[in-house]
Amino acid sequence: MSRIVVLDYGSGNLRSAERALQRVGADVTVTADRHAALEADGLVVPGVGAYAACMAGLRAVDGHRIIERRLAGGRPVLGICVGMQVLFELGVEWGERTEGCGQWPGTVEKLKADVLPHMGWNTLRVPTGSTLFAGLDADTRFYFVHSFGVRHWTLEESEVLRPPLVTWAHHGEDFVAAVENGALAATQFHPEKSGDAGAAVLRNWLRDVVG
Repeated sequence: MSRIVVLDYGSGNLRSAERALQRVGADVTVTADRHAALEADGLVVPGVGAYAACMAGLRAVDGHRIIERRLAGGRPVLGICVGMQVLFELGVEWGERTEGCGQWPGTVEKLKADVLPHMGWNTLRVPTGSTLFAGLDADTRFYFVHSFGVRHWTLEESEVLRPPLVTWAHHGEDFVAAVENGALAATQFHPEKSGDAGAAVLRNWLRDVVG
């Protein structure tokens, strides 16, 4: 049974994430303890609310360095919703610019859509070779609730490093819905609120990324 820590930094659907991971067979601890977060088989970084507040909470528990340390050792990390957004370089909300964890280049900004927030179920455009979405039909729907997102993927392809797999969704315009990048994976949607589809994503992550 995989030992998973859900990082408690004052933001996120902690208990929902805990229950969803337990449902698919993980041994889950919700904590801000640095040692536990570093030593777990997998680390889940949830997040809801404002980008700046999430980054402040993350830095308060040294979460950005925990993520860096884990990834330096090839240890799996999964970001969810704003927990995905803070993995990018920059967040811009209501004129406020906040530096993120910088694991991926790119800016989190307000979506260009007639109706915000983007709240409800939506389909995805999943790239070939995805691990997270293996075994799921193309019309599978996932639950979103957000007004901001990554509208442009700016990481250039490399002949040396395997490029990340980027999944897209559409609400008014295209936005990044998930990224799979070796030990680092993230979803803009909430797998813990996405029923059987979300459970399948978490199960795939546990089996094929955490191992």
